[in-house]
Amino acid sequence: MERVTGFLSLLSQNNNKPWFDVHKSQYREALEVFQNFTAKLIHGIATFDKAVSGLSVRDCTFRIYRDLRFSPDKTPYKAYMGAYVCPGGKKSGFAGYYFHIGAAVNDWSGHHFMSSGLYQANPAVVKSVRDDILYDATPYLNAIALAEGFEIDFVGCLKRVPAGYPSDSPYEHLFRLKDFLLTRSMDDAFVNDKNLLKNVLSGFKKTHTFVDLLNRSVSYANSSQN
Repeated sequence: MERVTGFLSLLSQNNNKPWFDVHKSQYREALEVFQNFTAKLIHGIATFDKAVSGLSVRDCTFRIYRDLRFSPDKTPYKAYMGAYVCPGGKKSGFAGYYFHIGAAVNDWSGHHFMSSGLYQANPAVVKSVRDDILYDATPYLNAIALAEGFEIDFVGCLKRVPAGYPSDSPYEHLFRLKDFLLTRSMDDAFVNDKNLLKNVLSGFKKTHTFVDLLNRSVSYANSSQN
């Protein structure tokens, strides 16, 4: 993975089209490394989560080119590479497993992390998850406890419990979530370890129960809308 981190570090310092065009061969080499890793990641996750079986690398990865239409940041390229492995692929709306390699810059994209769960789900899905927790939070608490090394990501959560849910509940912190994610940071030593794939799969396997619970709520919300 050193080829990937090395390229992303250089890109973060030279985020412009002329530099990228000159170094496109270096980008393609880094991309090939990342895509090969992603193929193995999909296969490995499918051994404990059959719902992702049959996905392609393209189903789970993203273009490096940024959408600049509504962004004040006009740098043209993402200084990170990510793979989101979930049932139906990255655009399906289902919960899954996200692997992220980023350059050392001062924002959310600038570090390496693993994350399992739901990100930017539609309101009906968010309500479905909250209702499931309201009905019985125990399965979620147990699933979070199983995910050793991961923590609930509270970034962007509500400051108050939303209407319709008890503010005095011992699970009020779960009701305030808009994204339901368990996240684990990875340092350079972790990412460049020869056992990276094995270690990542071991981590994601601990979050499978959490992802499975979320996808039950996603399926319920989807069926209710049809």
